[in-house]
Amino acid sequence: MRKVTILDGLPGALTDPDLLTSYRRDEADLCEAGQPLAVVRPTTTDEVVAVVKWAAQHGVPVVAQGARTGLAGGANAVDGCLIVSMVNMDRIVEVDRSNRIAVVQPGVVNAALSRAVAQVGLRYPPDPGSWETSTIGGNVATNAGGMCCVKYGVTTEYVLGLEVVLADGRVLRTGRRTPKGVAGYDLTRLFVGSEGTLGIITEITVALRPAIADPLTLVAVFPNTASAGDAVNRIFTAGLAPALLELLDQVHLAAIERYQPMGLNTQAKALLLAAADRTEDLDAIAQLCRDAGSGEVWQATDATEAAELLQARRRAHPAMEKLAMETYEHGGLIIDDIAVPRTRLAELLDSIELIAAKHGVTVGVVGHAGDGNLHPNIVVNRDDPDSVAAGHRVFDEIMECGLALGGTCTGEHGVGLLKRDWLATELGPVGLDVQRAIKTALDPANLLNPGKVLPL
Repeated sequence: MRKVTILDGLPGALTDPDLLTSYRRDEADLCEAGQPLAVVRPTTTDEVVAVVKWAAQHGVPVVAQGARTGLAGGANAVDGCLIVSMVNMDRIVEVDRSNRIAVVQPGVVNAALSRAVAQVGLRYPPDPGSWETSTIGGNVATNAGGMCCVKYGVTTEYVLGLEVVLADGRVLRTGRRTPKGVAGYDLTRLFVGSEGTLGIITEITVALRPAIADPLTLVAVFPNTASAGDAVNRIFTAGLAPALLELLDQVHLAAIERYQPMGLNTQAKALLLAAADRTEDLDAIAQLCRDAGSGEVWQATDATEAAELLQARRRAHPAMEKLAMETYEHGGLIIDDIAVPRTRLAELLDSIELIAAKHGVTVGVVGHAGDGNLHPNIVVNRDDPDSVAAGHRVFDEIMECGLALGGTCTGEHGVGLLKRDWLATELGPVGLDVQRAIKTALDPANLLNPGKVLPL
């Protein structure tokens, strides 16, 4: 007689050991990951409700996952959990051109939505670096940013409404379809960025914008990162509104060129990639870069050249992964996500360089300079505990510096496992108590993505 298990009450549960291993973690290096009990891949809200009710009945933790492109361990499994993979809920339910909204399931890939709405003359602006693979549900769960957010805003500014399955299996609808609406507490924004700890998002209503012409693009080369930070300050002090303003340091330039050669100046200490919607704005940005010390400014002459420059920026993460593996047989990255006021950017860049030198650790800096949001990539040897410990010391000192400069512990990657303790430092005891009270009210048994975001 076949042995009966609790999973017999959960149709469609997958338990193959190799499959379970593949669902253990997202792309965050060196974050702990547990062993799941099973994986389910629902296609409808009703199926998610059934799964959550089953988990509540049996006291099984639930970890919702999208494409697992996250960089903070927020989608990592915990021991004995049920993984709810949302990738099969991938329908674009509706695109309403007149009201400029779209309704999508969480498994829709960001680039797929962008291309679909472009066919009717609309645009979905949030554009994380992983836009070709990351899902809208994951973007909402982490409140993802992107390269164009300096002008057009991050994910939360485009989420009008949500359908969410709560911890007890009830279905909550938040928000609206109208451009304006202030009825009641803003529950939509509460769930955006909650990383699956308050409910499982099953449908998303997003605002769209009219399509625009491809922005004009330039690159400016700098003798040091501080002068690049100075250029950023000059651009915003002048009242300009770049559509994109990205920074790459020398470590990243060299890594990208090795990853896929495209003629980047690997002798440059820093490079700013800027875009603007008007020629006169781009010309002004170019002059301000020269005033800040750039010895070389080059403007793309057509959309093809501009797209190649943007693609170089999108290659930053895989290029650094390759660099880590070339540096050590089992190299890895600890990726930070610190954001400071734009006026403190140069100070942060200088401090990162000093911290890296003090500990003898390779740190490459890339980020959204226009937002003051940098991603220091800390290279470590996974096989050497001393190397990993040094990497964590560098990480902590960068975090401490960023908060001291009036910054935040995460600009767009989320808290996950990586930033739990630093979130507590940033929030303070009262802020932490309030957030824990919200978690307890919505998930009293602590079954939804337990151990993530809030410190234990």
